Amino acid sequence: MTYEEYLDEVTTLIVEKYNLADAAAIKLVVAAQDAEFFVKHDDDPALRNIDQAHKDAKTLYTSASAVPKAPGKPRR
Repeated sequence: MTYEEYLDEVTTLIVEKYNLADAAAIKLVVAAQDAEFFVKHDDDPALRNIDQAHKDAKTLYTSASAVPKAPGKPRR
């Protein structure tokens, strides 16, 4: 699959497997692109397959879930 198709597949898997809204899944994938997570996938077409897409969807979702939310007001 092409690089763009691969990104679409990862986004779709995040939506379907983790019940995220389309916009939230797109945001995760775009952030991963900005962080150069997909550079190897762009360079190596063999990495653009359905099994790898499932792994990458899990990695992105899990990583995003581990990021702490913005803190509330500081306590005094």
